[in-house]
Amino acid sequence: MSFSNHRRQLMLTPLIAGLSGIFQSTRALAQTYPSSKVRMIVPFPPGGPTDIVARPLAKLLGDILKQQVYIDNRGGAGGSIGAEAVATASPDGYTLLMATVGTNAINTTLYKKLPYDVIASFTPISTIASAPIGVVVNPKAGFKSLADLVTQARARPGLINYGSAGNGTPGHLAGAMFCKAAGITLTHVPYKGSSPAITDLIGGQIPLMFDPVQSILPHVLSGKLIALAVTSRTRSSVLSNVPTVSESGYEGFEATAWWAVFAPAKLPPNIKHILTTALESIVRSESYAKRLNSIGVQPLDVPLAAFQKKEIAKWGAAVRETGLSLD
Repeated sequence: MSFSNHRRQLMLTPLIAGLSGIFQSTRALAQTYPSSKVRMIVPFPPGGPTDIVARPLAKLLGDILKQQVYIDNRGGAGGSIGAEAVATASPDGYTLLMATVGTNAINTTLYKKLPYDVIASFTPISTIASAPIGVVVNPKAGFKSLADLVTQARARPGLINYGSAGNGTPGHLAGAMFCKAAGITLTHVPYKGSSPAITDLIGGQIPLMFDPVQSILPHVLSGKLIALAVTSRTRSSVLSNVPTVSESGYEGFEATAWWAVFAPAKLPPNIKHILTTALESIVRSESYAKRLNSIGVQPLDVPLAAFQKKEIAKWGAAVRETGLSLD
């Protein structure tokens, strides 16, 4: 062996040994994963649409993994606080994010600065579900239809408030998109989650709200709220008498919320495989589909990484078109 070859071998040996050690530790981690409970961060308060989708999912995932998967609600800043908590967590599979179209698609264009990168900071695991957004009003607000709302908004530009679960949420952007489509001005009132907004809507503090169907459904069925329209391409199976925005005179209008599970970036591939396999089996199960369908939500089973990139482009264009920008 020549001196140069011998020197090269001496230089490579520690590197090879180091990589081998990382591989062995990663493989050992995957073989024992999960050995303790797993935290699923929901970046909104309890009782909202994301929480409603996450809780049954966490129970079913825990059953498959043979470990408790518990919900940790971290609301605020349009979901960015909870998303950042996952982005900065250890990539060991014990911290997961129940992400939304807001946290991992809309916010990258809407906010001038985010404390995380919607792609680089995460490992995509699996899509979970999608749902239309409902346009709901307090019965005493005096809006009998979407056309009635538009007529009154044109007569009183900027004087009618609409609530949402927060800045950057699907409800916020759907409201802004509708204002542009209808040529009206409504004033946005962001809340720290759907539940406090719905409480104020029922109480009459705000007259109108845009929010995913599953959180408003019980209140519509009980008569506490009235649904004027849904933002999906077709009518919701649980609110079949409620027209779509598109059929109400705004042809082609569509805004759909979705949910997916992400882990921190650099998650070991074997652990990603375990989680993806488990979550995909849940999403494809008849029992989970029935549970979601009963609240107006549909399972979403598409490759997450490619889907996310398309959604970032689609919602980014919508944000730029509305002119919205947040610090």
